[in-house]
Amino acid sequence: MVVREKYEQELTRVQQRLVDLCELAIHAFDHSVDGLLQKDVEKAWVLIDQDRFINRLEQHIQDDVLLLIAKQQPVATDLRRVMVIVKAASEMERIGDYAVNIAKETIRLGETELTLPIEKIDRMRGLAVKMLRDMLQLFITENLLEAKVLAEMDDQIDALYGEALTELLEATHTQTGAESQLQQLSFVCKYIERAADHATNLAESLFYLVKGKHYAFD
Repeated sequence: MVVREKYEQELTRVQQRLVDLCELAIHAFDHSVDGLLQKDVEKAWVLIDQDRFINRLEQHIQDDVLLLIAKQQPVATDLRRVMVIVKAASEMERIGDYAVNIAKETIRLGETELTLPIEKIDRMRGLAVKMLRDMLQLFITENLLEAKVLAEMDDQIDALYGEALTELLEATHTQTGAESQLQQLSFVCKYIERAADHATNLAESLFYLVKGKHYAFD
């Protein structure tokens, strides 16, 4: 009983670190798009600097899980749980990387006026951030039914992604010298679309955790 209680305590600590990582990564991702839309280069630099905290936290989670496996030797459901934690931490670290990438595009744009349409970029961001925040809550509650519904939001983001790229390309036809801005905003669209894909991956990981089977939400 004492061994089991110790395991539960250590597992709870690792799970809380995962929650902390998710909150940091989602905050960075959300604010990176804000920085872009507001042409806030200073905010972009701050986000790039703060990424080290996300990376460090992901590494701590990996180390904690390795120690947990070595000391407690979990099997069956327990082993699935700790492996899903490692995978989820990796997914969220990638969200942090996308925040850095968007911040770098903000720095490249500098204070240049955004003349190309950005309304759909903002809508994509809103959906992706909601998806990630809702997914975090589902991970905490292990609500499998809602996970499938949430994963379907990825289709909306994919559709917006296509529409955004089309709008950006068409707008360059009437604007001289907008090619560079087109490239940078296209990259931003891709980073947001990829962030939503990672949220879907988290939904699939949750299904594996609860059911012990792999399932693709597509």
